Amino acid sequence: MTDNFKVRSIASGVSVIDSGYFSNDFAAIYIIKQNNKVAIIETGTTFSVSNVKKALEKDGLSFLDVAYIIPTHVHLDHAGGAGELMKQCPNATLIVHPRGARHLIDPTKLIAGAMAVYGEQKFKKLYGEIIPIEASRVIEADDNFILDFNGRELKFIDTPGHARHHFCIWDRQTESMFTGDTFGISYRDLDHNDEVYIFPSTSPVQFDPEELIKSIHKIMKYKPKRVCLTHFAAIRPTQKVVEQLIAGIHFVSNLAKKYATEGDAEKVIQDKMMNYFLEGIEKIGVKDLDFCRERLELDVKINTQGLIYWQKIVKIET
Repeated sequence: MTDNFKVRSIASGVSVIDSGYFSNDFAAIYIIKQNNKVAIIETGTTFSVSNVKKALEKDGLSFLDVAYIIPTHVHLDHAGGAGELMKQCPNATLIVHPRGARHLIDPTKLIAGAMAVYGEQKFKKLYGEIIPIEASRVIEADDNFILDFNGRELKFIDTPGHARHHFCIWDRQTESMFTGDTFGISYRDLDHNDEVYIFPSTSPVQFDPEELIKSIHKIMKYKPKRVCLTHFAAIRPTQKVVEQLIAGIHFVSNLAKKYATEGDAEKVIQDKMMNYFLEGIEKIGVKDLDFCRERLELDVKINTQGLIYWQKIVKIET
């Protein structure tokens, strides 16, 4: 848990805070306020709940004012804190993708999967306790589900490609799209002269490049003024940004197709992906590539794992 608490306003009634997961400004939590009620998009981990509390108190609000808790999908950096947050927010309802609901009601499989990757000790350090959520407090949001949040329309859009249990949320009032991992990753400390660098998230286990590109185009049909990334914060989705993101999907997909079955696949893919990302960052004028390499190390590692797993599944299915 890092200590980088700030509340940043990004649009009318919308603010973003750092969840504190892994490193500073790595994973965001969004807070939407509407007529003294609150909707929270993304939860971070159990350790993130204290930051949510501080953000609410700064606005004269409390956990009692939270009406909805909304993880974009059930990966633990997005939904790991949902159970603890629901426990602290007695008036809240959880809204989740239909494919993800059962995993938050009974998180046994989520916990087992993460422990298999990290080991019990590291898992507990990263995520703490994953608390189950009562089914009676859960709404499953299908594609095009519309929530009337105190007079503010929030629309839920099925966006597979990163994960099949992923939706994005359209806030019509501010023309903002909350994109989870569908619209990729872009860190604000890598920006230069108002230019951003963006790249895809291909983490295990449901990466599908064709579906991901379709979901990006689906998002852009709404002509959002901003896309609110979980990793990290809001950016303007210019044509250049969209093209860069889709080019990145094609590049990493081709890497996987070419090298995933090689004996040293993990190292080769990681090295080539890192070099591709650093070249892109350098093109926008960023000079400190050592810092960039350190910043991207975890993402490159996780992306590589997802790409190799994707190719294994493709070979099994064919």
